[in-house]
Amino acid sequence: MASKFDPRSYSRRDFFEILGASAGAASLFGAFGSTPALAAEMAKATGRSEKPLKAAFSNAGLQATWCAQGKQAAEFWGKLFNVEVTWFDGALSSTKQRAAIDDLASQKWDFVAIQAFGIGTLTDPVNKLIDAGTPVIDMDTLIAPLDSINVHSFLAPDNEFMGSSVTQALVEAIGGKGKVVMTQGALGHTGAQGRARGFHSVLKSYPNIEVLDEQPADWDVTKVARIWETLLTKYPQIDAAFFHNDDMALAAYNVMKQHNRTEIKVGGVDAMPPAVDAVVDGRMHATVRNPSCRIHGGAIIAGVSAVVGGEKAGGGIPKHIITDGPVITKPNAPGIAWMEGHFLI
Repeated sequence: MASKFDPRSYSRRDFFEILGASAGAASLFGAFGSTPALAAEMAKATGRSEKPLKAAFSNAGLQATWCAQGKQAAEFWGKLFNVEVTWFDGALSSTKQRAAIDDLASQKWDFVAIQAFGIGTLTDPVNKLIDAGTPVIDMDTLIAPLDSINVHSFLAPDNEFMGSSVTQALVEAIGGKGKVVMTQGALGHTGAQGRARGFHSVLKSYPNIEVLDEQPADWDVTKVARIWETLLTKYPQIDAAFFHNDDMALAAYNVMKQHNRTEIKVGGVDAMPPAVDAVVDGRMHATVRNPSCRIHGGAIIAGVSAVVGGEKAGGGIPKHIITDGPVITKPNAPGIAWMEGHFLI
């Protein structure tokens, strides 16, 4: 008699749809663990490794909530696909991340996934890994230009879209005129560079908007607070502010609140749960989802597909995968929050 749930009746695509749609995927695999033959069939159908794989991950710095959420997502999806994830924290420092990646590159891994704090800072140790035959998945920001480094794939959102969509929402909220500020992330981060381009691409069409300040805060909420103490003292009128991530936006909002300047329209990037709540209750005007879970979880699947399925870069998997998420509004905020809670977006 056939099993109630027969994996042989499902295609590989069917299983990925199940994984993507089911919040109970972890318990699903756990249930199959008690039936070795069925578990083996599942492994074949989904690409899940029958033997544990070792993967090394690094992102810009776990002080940033986006990065911390990404670690949780990688570990969650790693358990589903039988991958043991070891973390090398970038600590929001090019120097510290380089030391961590040098250490990482001296060890043996089935695959590696990295979000660089700055472009060009990790090229040598990453090339060492690639030359040794280790698939390297690039996440969110370029390790180096794609035509100069043979990463397995690059999973990232369209940062210009994210910057322009939030800027457009802010511009409309202030009626297309006024004084605005952009607080940038790390200038060497290609994601921050794209968000800045998106910001400026929108403002080209609004000659009655004046940009007061564009200082980088390097994703550091303490630095943001210092910058905004100065800005609020210097400028009696600021109509809107665009921040390259939500952590910085909410840190600045706290300073605005202390100065009774909460009329400033605030926009951010990442749509982390605190920012989704802030959009709902009106502290933030807008944010856009940079899908940390999709990027970090996708890196797990890309690595497993390379190792188990023999998927080749530029063949089975595209060299560059766009992982966009939506602009967050009050109607879609609850659904986005739910999907984030289950590491789906």
